Amino acid sequence: MNPRLSTTRVFQVVLFLGLFALAARNVTDPDVWWHLKTGQYIAEHKSVPHTDPFSYTRAGQPWVAHEWLSELLMYNLLRATGWGGLIVIFAAALTAAFWLLYLRCGPASYVAGVATLCGAWATAPVWGIRPQVLSLLLTSLWLLILERSEHNPKLLWWTLPLTLLWVNLHAGFALGLALSALFLAGEWIERALGHSRQSASYPRMMALIFLVDILIVPLNPNGLQMFSYPIETLRSAATQNYIAEWASPNFHRAEYWPFLVVVLSMFAVLSCSHLKLRARDLLLLLVSLYAALSSIRLMPLFVLVAVPLVSTRLGNWPRSSSAPQRPKATVGTLLNAVIALAMALFGGVHIAQVIQRQPLAETEHFPANAVAFLQLHQPPGRIFNHYDWGGYLIWKLYPSTLVFIDGRADLYGQQLFDQFADTYQFKGAWQQPLQHWSIDTVLVPSRSPLATGLRSSPGWTVRYEDSQAVILTALPTAIRTQPAAAKPAIAKPSL
Repeated sequence: MNPRLSTTRVFQVVLFLGLFALAARNVTDPDVWWHLKTGQYIAEHKSVPHTDPFSYTRAGQPWVAHEWLSELLMYNLLRATGWGGLIVIFAAALTAAFWLLYLRCGPASYVAGVATLCGAWATAPVWGIRPQVLSLLLTSLWLLILERSEHNPKLLWWTLPLTLLWVNLHAGFALGLALSALFLAGEWIERALGHSRQSASYPRMMALIFLVDILIVPLNPNGLQMFSYPIETLRSAATQNYIAEWASPNFHRAEYWPFLVVVLSMFAVLSCSHLKLRARDLLLLLVSLYAALSSIRLMPLFVLVAVPLVSTRLGNWPRSSSAPQRPKATVGTLLNAVIALAMALFGGVHIAQVIQRQPLAETEHFPANAVAFLQLHQPPGRIFNHYDWGGYLIWKLYPSTLVFIDGRADLYGQQLFDQFADTYQFKGAWQQPLQHWSIDTVLVPSRSPLATGLRSSPGWTVRYEDSQAVILTALPTAIRTQPAAAKPAIAKPSL
């Protein structure tokens, strides 16, 4: 049989073509729009912004554009290839991340493949066209380098250019440094316990390269700020309270069940396996599990750590005979070729359909028609916008219209998020932000509490409305007052 069409090789081809197809998704992330506009801003101004240019609530305030290189790449990709290029490139990045995970899952191809597929399924909630995907890819590569450096320490030098690239792509570079620190701590623990497998020079070399990695961090447009930015983001009250991805996974929702399966499988396999868990691996598992249970956004870190440990302890299935086998008949080769070709065709058709559906996905998730109305009829005064639509307005209306809020929680802070929540929910002192910021136009979902309340307010009138969005404007001479019948408080919207 042609080795390129062996059953094992075709299994790998089918697995990763399938992952590539599944990773191709429409652009529905609310943040992608301000990422693209930031990339356009950098391309046009030939500089990275250090203050906010997109909102009136934080205009001129310091802003750390930590994803500047990702945003520039995204914008240039969109300009050169359209949405299709962005969808395909980010799907390829996700597939590459799981290919690197597969390489760490042991020599049993089928076990490694199934384990990799389960890991990919568990991280699906954070997939999309977003800079975090590039961080996922680099985290997977970083772990591969660290593990294989035990047999080839010179591989550690590759972390230097990776750090330089990563610190300019995304603040997730801190994960790479954290993993290096945990590997180094694990090596010292094993050495103290007398279990180390390496020579004395290995931890010294790792510590030296780790120090150089740290010295590389300031080589970015934000300089030394990138040391503190990841910590400030993790400690941000606005991020923790309002951004769903920074909350713990809710196992009442089916989308997080695959992650729960990975966690439970990890405990089951490690408790039954005769292979002893290394101190380093235990340290990595504990830290990554805590991170994943604290934040949905960090679930991939645990998956990348845990899946290889589970896979390598499941053995070889199905077991292969040690005796040499005669080549299979041509029929088997032909069947494998047909299977691989069928998966390639399926993947190609699926991705083409995803790309074709992009305009429809945009209109389904974002107020495209309402924004088109605003492009023809300049809104009077400042605009109060729904949080999830802020990035879209930035992409479509900047610089003529600035936004109240968008997905940059680190920029806006807890106080402004509280103002937005109270106004959007039409409760408490809901009118104060509108008065304080001299807001004359409101763009929110048609069925939102604010839209319902303002329709009955004497000082506001509907200028545009469809099934998705409503635009209300303040009457020039009307006095904005809260209706006599106060609305009951409702739960905070999912941001």
